[in-house]
Amino acid sequence: MELALITIIILGFCILGISIKIWAKKGGEFSGTCASQNPLLNKSNESCGFCGKTPDQFKDCDVKN
Repeated sequence: MELALITIIILGFCILGISIKIWAKKGGEFSGTCASQNPLLNKSNESCGFCGKTPDQFKDCDVKN
C-alpha cells in the first residue's frame, strides 16, 4: 500500500510538471517534437511523417500542430 501511494504521488508530480510546462509555453506547444530532427533516432535520413520534410530542411520548419 505504501509503494502504491508513493507511485501515485510521483506520477502526480510528473503530470503537474508537464501541465505547468504546457501552461507556461506560448500557445501550449512543445518545441522540437518531430523525432525526425534527431539524428540518433533517424539514422536513415527519412522524411518526417508529420510535415514531410527531410532532416536537412528542419532548420526552417515552422509547422504548427
